[in-house]
Amino acid sequence: MKRIFFAALLAWMTAALSLSAQTPRHPYLLYTPQRIEQAKQLMKDEPARKAGWEAIKQRADKALEGGNRLDESEYLSLAYLMTGDKRYANKQKAILLDVIKDRAWSSSEMLARKPVWRADLNVSHRCRLAAIAYDAIYNILSRDERKEITQGLYRLGVEPSMGDWLLEPTRIHSLNSMGHNWWTSCACMGGLLALSLQTEVPEAREAAKVLNEYLPEWFDFAGDVLQQKPKSFDRSGGMYESLNYANFGIQEALLFRLAWKNACPGQAQPDIPQLNQVADYFAHVCYPRTGMLYSLNFGDSHKNVSAESSLMLLDALGMKSRTGLWYMAQVQGGQHRDGFFLDRPLGFLYMPSLKQAPDEPDMACSQLFADFGWATMRTSWQKDATMLAVKSGHTWNHSHADANSFILFHKGVDILKDAGNCWYPNPAYRDYFFQSQAHNVVLFNGKGQNREQQYHGSMLPGSLHYLTDAGRLRYVLANGTGPYSDQFSRNFRHFLWMDNVIYIIDDLKTHEYGEFQWLWHPNGTWKKNGTDATVTNGASSVVIRPLYPRLLALSDFVHDYPEDLWWEEVKTPDEDLKGEDSYYSFHLPGKFDRVKGLTAIILKDSASQRELPQMERREGKDWIGLRVTYKSKVTDLYINQLADGRLMHNNSWIEADGWSTDAYLFAVSYPEDGDPARSEDVFVAYGSALRRGETSYFSSLSKLFVAWKAEKGRWNIHIDGQPRMHATFGCPSRPATLQVNGADHPILYERGRLEVRCHK
Repeated sequence: MKRIFFAALLAWMTAALSLSAQTPRHPYLLYTPQRIEQAKQLMKDEPARKAGWEAIKQRADKALEGGNRLDESEYLSLAYLMTGDKRYANKQKAILLDVIKDRAWSSSEMLARKPVWRADLNVSHRCRLAAIAYDAIYNILSRDERKEITQGLYRLGVEPSMGDWLLEPTRIHSLNSMGHNWWTSCACMGGLLALSLQTEVPEAREAAKVLNEYLPEWFDFAGDVLQQKPKSFDRSGGMYESLNYANFGIQEALLFRLAWKNACPGQAQPDIPQLNQVADYFAHVCYPRTGMLYSLNFGDSHKNVSAESSLMLLDALGMKSRTGLWYMAQVQGGQHRDGFFLDRPLGFLYMPSLKQAPDEPDMACSQLFADFGWATMRTSWQKDATMLAVKSGHTWNHSHADANSFILFHKGVDILKDAGNCWYPNPAYRDYFFQSQAHNVVLFNGKGQNREQQYHGSMLPGSLHYLTDAGRLRYVLANGTGPYSDQFSRNFRHFLWMDNVIYIIDDLKTHEYGEFQWLWHPNGTWKKNGTDATVTNGASSVVIRPLYPRLLALSDFVHDYPEDLWWEEVKTPDEDLKGEDSYYSFHLPGKFDRVKGLTAIILKDSASQRELPQMERREGKDWIGLRVTYKSKVTDLYINQLADGRLMHNNSWIEADGWSTDAYLFAVSYPEDGDPARSEDVFVAYGSALRRGETSYFSSLSKLFVAWKAEKGRWNIHIDGQPRMHATFGCPSRPATLQVNGADHPILYERGRLEVRCHK
């Protein structure tokens, strides 16, 4: 009998010790003793972190005198754990005992839906605050107080959140209907509160386990054909939602993942491969500048929004990144409302030391996010460099009707900007900011993308292709035909950036005859000077020069130039709805169903720069083009009028100035006193050959996008267009070195032919 008793006692003790080992002592979520101690040590060497703590304590002290507001919980919790002063803990207790008296946390609007939405973002926010508060003051609560508080928090937060968003038999949301930032926020913050209550509520512990298992499905969500919704994450790590919502969704997932790691030590977490690319994504869509870091504000974002919160949490999870450190070093405290800055508890605790942050990230200067249609190209990673960002992807939810739009940053300013957004219930949001008119696009008969795409998605999304970055030459092709398919059968935009000029080539075909207009959203002073328009903002200045199909009317007396583009200034609300803004529309006189547009954007070195590239319009049989002369260098640009698919199976061969090609466009650069036939700096877009007389400069069985430069025996080739590429290049002598797409390549040379074979 004694043996049985002792065996039972031993088993009970083993089980108790096992449970104790699995669940650490409170606080164990986010404000852990280890983090508190680490922050105290960092304060000794970091004046900014010390100042951050002083600001946090001041806010906590002020909260002691105020009402029982859950919004102050983060500050009170940290103040208690940093100082041990029970005044902060007692205030927290009073807040929690007060808040659990609520009937529900969801808004009346959500509760009126069918089925009832018991958990929304407001509930999510309160779950996070309550979880931190309960975890922080657990040890000062009596058993009865714990029971009362846990029962209330489970009823108000955990059960509605996990019940609506994850658990059977009450779940009402699917990833197909809500697979954006709401899902991670509602599910993961409900999970955070569940982890806080797990020692008292077994159901909460089980709910958190389910969430831990299912969380990777949100990252892997592949989109929805029937509801016309995109996949969550691009193959290169980007998320289709605008930047602030992408960061918010990832941040909420990481908060739960970190809390799980702390609260359930030794228990496995499923792998989420997308997290390995998050730091690179946020870096590629940011713009480092003197002063506040900017980011792309495509969609419902703002250029001052940053993503330091996600990168801090990744660092805390052990996914450390030099790119992440560089990014966090660029962010200024307080630059947006939701950031994790040093004067806010999570920023104070989780901002890593930035002493080892590199001056620049070790990354390519250009990046294509092909799955959701963003691309960035920049001159360098230095502050105030030039960056062109292009968007032509899916339209839905927080993604605007802006297929084929772009933003241009130059010398610290988004000199050609996105109009932005405003508070969603304001009529200006749906009537202007979301619409195509708020973006740098081409309209047909005054119309852009169909308005219904905001709510129903674009059945045929836009896309980007063939990103090339060869240093002095950059290129990307935007296809906005799908989102505009009710009006356009072709809506292509080629962005060709050579030296200090960005050429935008519009290839447009509509179903019927009508009027075309080009939109420009300047961020600065707009001044027309002859056939140019100049935008200037401080040291940043660019010249917009339309070249095809017509020049800009020479003077304000547009009636004297009936064949040329006329313009109008359109007044709009500004982003903060406190005043007016303007954009400019260039109108093509007459009605057409096919147009080739060519506009040059000249990047000025300074606002006072006078010498600009000289551009001569040139035309021949089946082609149009330019001769550009600047600083003793000539670039000839040719656009093939037959290569736009106007005739099925058309071979599209043209003769232009002695060149023979089937390429859509090509450019040849050479010294002003030189011979174009001796050019060693060439770009071919969508071509299978470039010849001159009996000489073959380039040949491929399929049409490719190729840039090559030969200099002192060193060949550098960028090539794209097919999964398997086999191309030959005319080469008078064997190269000393050969790089293809940035990597060393075997030199296959015979009888004046350089052969390149590569797979994508």
